[in-house]
Amino acid sequence: MSSHGALKEAKVPLIEDLGPVEGLKVEQDDQNQSLRRRVWIESSKLWQIVGPAIFSRLASYSMLVITQAFAGHLGDLELAAISIANNVIVGFDFGLLLGMASALETLCGQAFGAKKYYMLGVYMQRSWIVLFLCCILLLPLYLFASPVLKLLGQPQDVAELSGIVSMWMIPLHFSFAFQFPLQRFLQSQLKNMVIAWVSLVALLVHIFISWVFVYRLQLGVVGTVVTLNFSWWILVLGLFAYTVCGGCPLTWTGFTIEAFSGLWEFIKLSAASGVMLCLENWYYRILILMTGNLQNAEIAVDALSICMSINGWELMIPLAFFAGIGVRVANELGAGNGKGAKFATIVSVVTSVIIGIFFWLLIMIFHDKFALIFSTSQPVLEAVSKLSLLLAFTILLNSVQPILSGVAVGSGWQSYVAYINLGCYYLIGVPLGFLMGWVFHLGVMGIWAGMIFGGTAVQTAILAFITMRCDWDKEAEKASLHLRKWSAIN
Repeated sequence: MSSHGALKEAKVPLIEDLGPVEGLKVEQDDQNQSLRRRVWIESSKLWQIVGPAIFSRLASYSMLVITQAFAGHLGDLELAAISIANNVIVGFDFGLLLGMASALETLCGQAFGAKKYYMLGVYMQRSWIVLFLCCILLLPLYLFASPVLKLLGQPQDVAELSGIVSMWMIPLHFSFAFQFPLQRFLQSQLKNMVIAWVSLVALLVHIFISWVFVYRLQLGVVGTVVTLNFSWWILVLGLFAYTVCGGCPLTWTGFTIEAFSGLWEFIKLSAASGVMLCLENWYYRILILMTGNLQNAEIAVDALSICMSINGWELMIPLAFFAGIGVRVANELGAGNGKGAKFATIVSVVTSVIIGIFFWLLIMIFHDKFALIFSTSQPVLEAVSKLSLLLAFTILLNSVQPILSGVAVGSGWQSYVAYINLGCYYLIGVPLGFLMGWVFHLGVMGIWAGMIFGGTAVQTAILAFITMRCDWDKEAEKASLHLRKWSAIN
């Protein structure tokens, strides 16, 4: 009996030793389940914005790519001309106006998170006014495109035809002033499916009209541009009709004179947003311009433009994450939840990187095939194949950088990021690209490699460091102060 008792006594401390271990495992399992649940909830919120945003951005950008593809099958000169017009002239003001409209991601996102719904409509109308005035100021870019391109060293025939194409793109130019604010206004309210459906209609119309104008009516390169004007204005009118016809009862209460008050403060925030984004957007436009000064420039420009089109096409996915994380961060900060904003950032970056790796592999595997979408010219196909490695790494870097920029927009850091972009892109990237392209005689590959690793990679590293060091609770307090300030202006 005593032996049995001794055995019981011997077993008791053994169970007590294992107890804490088992308890720790149970606690870890609970934490893992809790983390998985939080990731699932955040991913659901993020994809509610990102999913439709990817589709709508791909549809909008596909209109430009389809136009370029139709032009490419007309001839090398037509492809070069419309590539320059799309990537340089339109790209130049597209980046500025898109950036200026992104001020609404900060203001509308934070106002929606704080439940100040009425202010969203006022902010959008202010953005319309500011962007329309900016469009007028940018008109000379379209009117004098040909002499400007010649001055920048583009071949005579390419510059002349690009100038004609640019003149026909003026209606497209003015559509940006209304479409970009409408998109951000609706995004901030999570009404992204509306944008997706309108984009689908516009894309289908664009494909049909492009076929009619180019192949049936044989209107040439000008015909392809006219289709762009028509399709992008369908986007504007569709989103506007939804907004004013009862789709946004809380946030759209009609046109108001308040849109003209506080314009100077709004211009300053829009300008900071515009400079931040356009410095990124213009960066690769400068790459194409620099390439136009190389020997055998037409083939080099065609090859690089095809790579930039593929890059731009895939970039619509990170840009959707840019919009998604901008809205998520702004909503969380507007609601005073700094930790929620931090967690949303982590989930967004990890998700986008996984997608970026997938497309990196895709480009590496089909490096000698994807250019057939745009051209059947053998010299162009070979040149694109050589550039595919740089394209793959550009796509990989772009899976991180736009998301960090989106965090900056959601937090209202635009002015700081503008300085970072200026330093990384134009004080490091462009000179390094010039050095590798001309001094080391590496041509277009040298220019592009220098600009990727000298500018984009450095900028991504700096933004990552700033984001990791951010005090999110302080950012939530700042958002509350900003909302009070903007409400006081009214």
